[in-house]
Amino acid sequence: MAERAGVSVTTVSFVLNERPGSGISVETRDRVLRVAREMGYRPNAAARSLRTQVTNTIGLISDQIVTDNYGGDLIRGALATALQHDHLLIVVESQDDPEVERHLVEDLLARQVDGIILATITSDRIQLPGIRHGRTVLLNCTSSHALPAILADELGGGREAANALLRAGHRHGIFLVGEVTDTLRPARERHRGVTAALGEAGAELEGMIGCRWWPESAYDAVSTQLSSREAPRALICLNDRVAFGAYQALADAGLRIPDDVSVVSFDDSELARWLRPQLTSVALPYFDMGRIAVESVLGLSQEWAHAPDQEHLVAMPVRERGSIAAPRSGAAPA
Repeated sequence: MAERAGVSVTTVSFVLNERPGSGISVETRDRVLRVAREMGYRPNAAARSLRTQVTNTIGLISDQIVTDNYGGDLIRGALATALQHDHLLIVVESQDDPEVERHLVEDLLARQVDGIILATITSDRIQLPGIRHGRTVLLNCTSSHALPAILADELGGGREAANALLRAGHRHGIFLVGEVTDTLRPARERHRGVTAALGEAGAELEGMIGCRWWPESAYDAVSTQLSSREAPRALICLNDRVAFGAYQALADAGLRIPDDVSVVSFDDSELARWLRPQLTSVALPYFDMGRIAVESVLGLSQEWAHAPDQEHLVAMPVRERGSIAAPRSGAAPA
C-alpha cells in the first residue's frame, strides 16, 4: 500500500491510525485513504483496542427481552443509537438464570466492552450480578446500588390515562381494571397517577375490578361486574391484554365502545391497533429508553450528567384513538 501511494510505511501507519500531530498534508492523507479503499483495507479492530483500550462495543444483558413480544423496542432503540455513534451493541440474554447471567457478565468484561446495560422486562428491583465496570446503566429496572436507572414514567402515564377520560367529560362511573400490588411497580405507579389526576379534577374512581393482567381473567371480572351492578361509564385497563378481555365482556353484554362505555389502557402494543374500535393507550417509551441508556453509557446525555446515580423517568405519551367518547347523559346503561 505504501509503494502504491508513493509514501513511506510510517506515513501509511500514521494516516490509517489517525495519529495526531504527524504533520501529514491533506493531499497525502487523501491519497493514502483512496489507495486503502481501492485495496479493500480493513483496520484490525482488536489490535486498535489493545492500543487505545477502547473497543467501541457495549454489552446489553437482558433477562428475556430479546424473546419477549413487548420489549423489542428497548433493543431497537439501543441498537440504533449505538450504530449512530459508531459502536457495536452485543446483546445477550440470561433467561432469568443468575448463573448464566454471571457468566455473561464475565464474558463481556473479558471482551473489554466500553460499558454494560443491564435490562429487564418487568421493571423489577434486581440484584446486580457482580458487575465491575465504571459505566453500567440499568434499563427498565432498579437496584440498591448507586447506578443510573432508565425507567418509564408510570406515574405520569397514569395521569395521561385519567386525563384522556377527563378531557372527554368523564367524572363518574370510572373503574380501574387489573391487579394492583405494592411489589409491581407499573401497577402501583399507574394507579397512583390515575387517582391523583382524578382527584385534582374533583373526581374519583368508582371502584376496582380486580383481575390478572390477561384477557381471560379480565373477561371474567368485567362480565361479573356487568351482571351484578350498574355498568361503568369508563374503564381504565392496566394493560392492553386486560383491555382486550374487557372489550369482549362489553360486547357480550350488548354494550358498545365508546358509545356506552369508554376504554383507555396502557402499553400501546400492536393489540391496541388491532381492536375495533382502535384502543386509546398510553405508550411504553421503550425505544427512547433504549436510546437514553446507550447515551448514558457513552456519556453523551447532558440531561443525566448532573444526576448520574438517580432514576431517570421517560415520559409515556397517550395514543388517542377511537375508544373514548363523551359520556351519555342520563343513567348509565344496564
